[in-house]
Amino acid sequence: MTARRPYPSDLSDARWALLEPTLSAWRAARMQARARAGITVADPSTSLRDIFDAILYVNRTGIAWKYLPHDFPPRTTVYYYFSAWAREGIFEQLGIELTGLARTREGRNPEPSACVIDSQSVKTSTNVPLDTQGIDAAKKIVGRKRGILTDTLGLLLATTVAAADLSDNAIGQTLLTQASHLPTITKAWVDTGFKNAAIEHGARLGIDVEVVPRRAHQPGFHVVKRRWVVERTLGWLMLHRRLARDYGTRPDHATAMIRLASIDNLTRRITGETTPNWRYA
Repeated sequence: MTARRPYPSDLSDARWALLEPTLSAWRAARMQARARAGITVADPSTSLRDIFDAILYVNRTGIAWKYLPHDFPPRTTVYYYFSAWAREGIFEQLGIELTGLARTREGRNPEPSACVIDSQSVKTSTNVPLDTQGIDAAKKIVGRKRGILTDTLGLLLATTVAAADLSDNAIGQTLLTQASHLPTITKAWVDTGFKNAAIEHGARLGIDVEVVPRRAHQPGFHVVKRRWVVERTLGWLMLHRRLARDYGTRPDHATAMIRLASIDNLTRRITGETTPNWRYA
């Protein structure tokens, strides 16, 4: 890491140690692939840690890429790495590895056996293409819909981003398909927006999907069994200002920002560090 004053969003040495092996292996593999193709490329001088810190800064503060502070690597370089890691599944890979570590630290099996699913509609910025937006008629929101699937600790296992007019059933089917890479998952809890199609799709994948309704006799806010876990996770994610509104021109980049926020939380959870809230960060 270059000598500069640290930002609150920067990785500590302990958190960087969790990410460095995967990111360094990715860079080495790319260099080897170029060498095999006969492309002569000098060893990259940009620090991977500085790049990841810059991406976390964008994710945590919500700024546009072009407003990245000058003491970080050039924004074009940072965005190049962000795009490559999103495209090649590095954020997803890190999420899987860190979730296993976090579960082990809590005394759980690294691979979960149950999950909870929910969705969230958010407004989009003016730069988001219209063909990737929609209207959530129930919540009266023009924007996109995020779907997340967590374990029973609230740790992110799968996520997707689509137009807000996409049904929860469709979101649920996508998430359950993503979760099929974890064959240990046999149970899922959802709210009443996820109905027959999601339940039937889960059954085909060997996952028992159970709808958990609100208590009709209890008006106002109350904690709903099982579902409160995933709703708390949405709250954790929203501490990252880049997620307060969807700024991603591409849905896959919007999905990567969700995974990045989860990675930020997971590394702090594993190392026992606290997550500053907006008031103090």
